[in-house]
Parts: sequence; C-alpha cells; structure tokens
Amino acid sequence: MTSIVQAFLAALLLLPMATAMHSDCIFKKEQAVCLEKIQRANDLMGLNDSSPGCPGMWDNITCWKPAHVGEMVLVSCPELFRIFNPDQGMRVVSRNCTEDGWSEPFPHYFDACGFDEYESETGDQDYYYLSVKALYTVGYSTSLVTLTTAMVILCRFRKLHCTRNFIHMNLFVSFMLRAISVFIKDWVLYAEQDSNHCFVSTLECKAVMVFFHYCVVSNYFWLFIEGLYLFTLLVETFFPERRYFYWYILIGWGTPTVCVSVWAVLRLYFDDTGCWDMNDNTVLWWVIKGPVVGSIMVNFVLFIGIIVILVQKLQSPDMGGNESSIYLRLARSTLLLIPLFGIHYTVFAFSPENVSKRERLVFELGLGSFQGFVVAVLYCFLNGEVQAEIKRKWRSWKVNRYFTMDFKHRHPSLASSGVNGGTQLSILSKSSSQIRMSGLPADNLAT
Repeated sequence: MTSIVQAFLAALLLLPMATAMHSDCIFKKEQAVCLEKIQRANDLMGLNDSSPGCPGMWDNITCWKPAHVGEMVLVSCPELFRIFNPDQGMRVVSRNCTEDGWSEPFPHYFDACGFDEYESETGDQDYYYLSVKALYTVGYSTSLVTLTTAMVILCRFRKLHCTRNFIHMNLFVSFMLRAISVFIKDWVLYAEQDSNHCFVSTLECKAVMVFFHYCVVSNYFWLFIEGLYLFTLLVETFFPERRYFYWYILIGWGTPTVCVSVWAVLRLYFDDTGCWDMNDNTVLWWVIKGPVVGSIMVNFVLFIGIIVILVQKLQSPDMGGNESSIYLRLARSTLLLIPLFGIHYTVFAFSPENVSKRERLVFELGLGSFQGFVVAVLYCFLNGEVQAEIKRKWRSWKVNRYFTMDFKHRHPSLASSGVNGGTQLSILSKSSSQIRMSGLPADNLAT
C-alpha cells in the first residue's frame, strides 16, 4: 500500500522516473528480466529440470543464473537499494552451488545492501505517506467545494461580471479541474492494493495521465495569467481589458494544450511504456516541466515588480497615513498575492527532485491542495463587491418576502387565487420604471 501511495505522490509532484517508480514496480521489472535471462541461459547451456547443478532462480530480491556444483556466483545489490542508498557504492552478494543446492547468500542482504535499513524505513514511511495522501485528499475536496460555490456566486450575479472576475473564474475552473483530475488518477491507476498497474498500458489510463497533466499545467498558467493581468493593470495607463482577455484565454488554455499534446505524441512514438505515469526519458519530461518552471519563474519576477510598484504607490503623498499603516497595507497586499500567484511553488521549483523529498511532499501536496480553498475565500467570499451584492440580494429578498406575507394577510382571497404580493410588487416596479423612462409626468398619464 505504501509503495502505491508513494508512487502516486511522486507523480503528483512531477518527479522523474528514478524517484517516482516505487519498490513493487522495480521488483516486478527485475523479476521479468531475470526470468528471461534464466530461460536464455538454460537454452544456451542445454539445461532442464533434471540437469545437475543449481538452476537459475529469482529469490524475490535479485537474480541468480544457473551454475555448476562448486561454482560461486556473485551478484550486485538490487537496483532498488542503489536508488535509496546512492552513497552505498557497488556491493556484491555471493552464493555457492553445492550438491544440496544453493547456499545462503553471503554476506546477507541485511549487511551487504542495507536491506534491514530499507525495511525499517519502509515501515516508518507507512504512516507518513498515508498521512500525506489523507491530507491532500481533504485539501482538494475542500477546495473543490469552495471553488464550486464561488463559481456559482460569480456566475449568478451579473454585476460581478467583469474582466477581473472572469480571470478569477478561469483560475477557479483550473483549480477545480486539477482536483478532479487528481481524484480520477487516484481511482483509475491506484485503486487496487497491488502492483498490477506496473504493467498496465491501456488507452484509458494513458488518457487519464494526459488529462491530469493538462489540468496541472493549465492551473500553473492561469496563476501566471493572474500575475500578468495585475502587472499590466498597474503599468499601463490605458488598458483595453476586453481585447487582452482573449489573449489570456488563449495562453491559459491553449498553451497547456500544445505542451501536453506534444508530450503525448513524443511519448507515443519514443517512450510508449506502461501507463505514462513513469518518466524514464528526462528530455521528454521537460516538454511539460519546462513550461511549468518557466511560468513559475516569470510569475515570481512579476510578483517582485508588483511589490515594487505597490511600495511606490503607498509611499506617495496622495495616499496619506503614517509609516506603520503603509507597511501594514503592503504586508496585507503581499500576503494576498502569494496564493494568487502561486509564489510558494518557487521554493522547490529549481531544486533536484531527490532533495528534501519529504518536505516537498508536505509543502506542495499537503499545503498546495488547499490553495484553491484559500484563493476562493480571499477573492470571492471576502471580496467587498461580492459581499455587497449578496447583501443587496438578501435585502431585496427580505423586502419581497415581507410584501408577499403582508399581501396574503390583507387579501387572503386574492392570495388563494394565485396572485401574490411579490407579483404585485414586480408589476409596480416595472410600471414605475416605464413611467420614469417615458419622461412624462405621472399626472398626464393618469389623464
């Protein structure tokens, strides 16, 4: 179970194959290679089950070729232990072929390869990886619910329809798609508690991986669009928002489509192995990772530029206020921009994938899964325009409800016939508006 979760977490972090492939898949891969080698050796040496000596075998850790009695066979430690212990060097384990069969390995795997250390680390990581998986599951679920609510609010109220909120809505959709793709990927690839997915190579799982990568890259690019929009708004005096908005749409959804499509075609022709959840070819992987890292870097530069502009504006004489209030507003603006721009991704954007892997899992998956929730709260639920519009609708609903109840109380016969106060109120409102628009006095209309 732990290795399955570990592989999924690594895939979510966009790690290459060397650190992403988990232990079960490595052992399965080495076992398949071992059985092929044994079969070729038997055919070459003309051996069968009744032949003297020691037959080739897979001992669930490493491979042993066929040997004659009295022969000593040396093998290096399995690939898995070299990945998790890169400083260990090339160590070997030996077995002697005796008349009674293979001897015990010497030195033992515990001593030669650090197998006991790996087992203890694996046991300690059970709770850790499951905790991270539970954390990001709660985070993405919370984000999905709040983002859906925020989208309903922004779509429902027409007065909130502007370029700024349209960009926010696209960012919300990208966060929602990212959360949904994570759940789909988790369900399709790692629902079973075994290693069958190591050799799965179906169109379904490959399509899921393409969709997952598209959602992740789109989310990064819409974070970049948020930074680009705000920076352009502050720099340019005359800003044609509507015309720029179509370019934002093209960049936010079009660029990830191109990147992921190119990656899928290259993967299909040059590295069509497994379910495309492992990345043996680092060059192909940079087709996706390169634009993501580039967007993070550019967004960080935009973030610094916006902070500089805010400092200049807050220190101008027109703003007023003392020094402490200026820095307070600057700190507040900076904290609001961090989740909107995804600045926290710069912490590990350029570090090697196998460095601080545990901290990276918690930071980018655990905390990053709540980013959609934070953005929805800051830029929808706590937004002054949104709150004012909701209060206005609430007051309007209360007034309509009051007139409805009052009308039913005063005219029960009309109320029972299907005419209600709300209908009467709406008729009066429409009539009043028509009178105002006509520009004629109400007395003249009455006569």
